[in-house]
Amino acid sequence: MTIVSLSFPDQMIRDMDQIQKSGGFAGRSELVRSAIRLLLEDSKEKNALGGHMNGIIVVTHDETNEAPITKLKHEFEDIVRTHIHSKISANNCVELFLIEGDGKKIGTMAREFQKEDKLKSVKLVVFE
Repeated sequence: MTIVSLSFPDQMIRDMDQIQKSGGFAGRSELVRSAIRLLLEDSKEKNALGGHMNGIIVVTHDETNEAPITKLKHEFEDIVRTHIHSKISANNCVELFLIEGDGKKIGTMAREFQKEDKLKSVKLVVFE
């Protein structure tokens, strides 16, 4: 097995350690391998999207990190049908995008949100 050295912020290490203990993972490496498997499966699902589809993308972020949201909303404006912003706590916001269009473009939009490290979470649900 190949060894790969990775760097993580301190808070992420604390969160990983908590998940490791509560999830019964033998160590951080097992936890990271499991997370990578989930990411690979998610990527395969997004790459397989095609044809005309509808979907919802839900994004959560700190209220100071709205720039990536605005940039991507405009970049994909041809498939965004509705965008709803809501402040859910003192510093946290949720964005809901109702999207319609080519499945490949919907997958691309979701991946672009996922690449933004300042966003807390990104979820995509698609339906035909």
